[in-house]
Amino acid sequence: MLSDIEIAQRATLKPINDIAERLGIPPEALDAYGRYKAKVSLDYVNSLGDRPNGKLILVTAISPTPAGEGKTTTTVGVGDALNTIGKKAVICLREPSLGPVFGMKGGAAGGGHAQVVPMEDINLHFTGDFNAIALANNLLSALIDNHIHHGNALGIDVRRITWKRVMDMNDRALRDITCSLGGPGNGFPREDGFDIVVASEVMAIFCLATSLKDLKERLGNIVIGYNREQKPVRARELKAHGAMTVLLRDALKPNLVQTLENNPAFIHGGPFANIAHGCNSVLATKTALKLADYVVTEAGFGADLGAEKFVDIKCRKAGLKPDAVVLVATIRALKYHGGIDLKELNKENLPALEKGIANLERHVNNVKNNYGLPCVVSVNHFTHDTSAEFELLKKRLSHLEVPVISARHWADGGAGAADVARAVVGLAEKGGNGFKFVYEDDLPLWEKMRAIATKIYGASEVTADSKVRAQVKRLQEEGYGHYPVCVAKTQYSFSTDPSLRGAPSGHSVNVREVRLAAGAEFIVMVCGDIMTMPGLPKVPSADMIDIDDNGRVVGLF
Repeated sequence: MLSDIEIAQRATLKPINDIAERLGIPPEALDAYGRYKAKVSLDYVNSLGDRPNGKLILVTAISPTPAGEGKTTTTVGVGDALNTIGKKAVICLREPSLGPVFGMKGGAAGGGHAQVVPMEDINLHFTGDFNAIALANNLLSALIDNHIHHGNALGIDVRRITWKRVMDMNDRALRDITCSLGGPGNGFPREDGFDIVVASEVMAIFCLATSLKDLKERLGNIVIGYNREQKPVRARELKAHGAMTVLLRDALKPNLVQTLENNPAFIHGGPFANIAHGCNSVLATKTALKLADYVVTEAGFGADLGAEKFVDIKCRKAGLKPDAVVLVATIRALKYHGGIDLKELNKENLPALEKGIANLERHVNNVKNNYGLPCVVSVNHFTHDTSAEFELLKKRLSHLEVPVISARHWADGGAGAADVARAVVGLAEKGGNGFKFVYEDDLPLWEKMRAIATKIYGASEVTADSKVRAQVKRLQEEGYGHYPVCVAKTQYSFSTDPSLRGAPSGHSVNVREVRLAAGAEFIVMVCGDIMTMPGLPKVPSADMIDIDDNGRVVGLF
């Protein structure tokens, strides 16, 4: 059996100008990065403003497991399938982070015969967007320490600097550091730390910005810390936002590539959903909606994390409204949620499946009743799945009145997801969904967090120590109460304990830390033990990644 990268390397790609032509994008609107990648100019993006929007389809999933679910693969497969059945469809994905590429997950460009290509380029540096985001972030860090070194005219309290440096790699040794050691010439020593790029506020701003002007305004609004009077100090006071925008000017242009079936795909931005808001850029999504009848996008991790943030942050900020949801599951993963060991997942086990279906049921309930969206359950087929298991799954979900469809796009490409695509078209064309947010803008910050925890996670309470509660109260009093909440939490469970599989209820969600993202315009609530700078596992994916004497990448998923 061929690996994902081997399948991708055998693909016949079309020149990117041909892919753009299918969408009506003229050659002069493209900035080519070789033959198969291009950025679409912002002037062209702005020219699309009066066109009607296509249908927006969101792909989300059950709580992720080591067994795998295939959400990105399904996004690609459904996009290809919509084109296969005669619809004009585009997919919108996030760019992969080098952290998981070299860490636990491997590549993130789909899998099997449902991939975006060139796969190696997309997983490794791509068009340099993440590098530009890291540089803009770290330029601000350098300007902060430089300002303090040269007299600190703004009176920044070095004990209250909240801005961190970033890099796009998992490195636990950099979570907490001391910088400026080595004597007076190196500045004033202080405690600092690194986040991964995809957790940074600059990444969030990048993905929520609607124009260069909006990007610059948001960057200027970043609160980097507080002065000695405990008043916020913003990036614009350091005169940093102009230079940061310069570094991000070209990165802000959406990236256009293609699927294995030569269908168009925008891949742009990449915040994690467990520690950030988990959606590709607003610019790419809105551009795609002007160019296609159907746009298939995904939100990171399960429907409790990525989909909630897609709804409550991205849709709220960008004025978007999904027309249908594809909720991805596998029988293997549901048996894992039912308590079965990984080594036993290839054996039929109806009791474990029945127990694990509770995870899927809660996600479907959230999508239908808490987000008010119609949905179809797409079950990625594995060779060891049995007909008895699939029939049990359909029977157990019958009370929720959602289509449950077996999909084989990993093996068969778009044709293998044609039934899912037809179901999506049926739901989207029906219209009139009851789309709603989990909470309203005017709800206090703490009550917003409580609404997410109780409605979406099944928790009974939200807790925090007095310091965190005081910080939330202060943010409310300082005028940030209308901001949405972005929860940083383990992706593996509805709770904050990654070992609690299935659909735990009545648990307590503890808020460990609160961060103001004034440029992105949301409040981050850090829960449980989640880290905004991940570490590498004992056996990282980097161990398997190599290059042969001919320059051919191997082992990349």
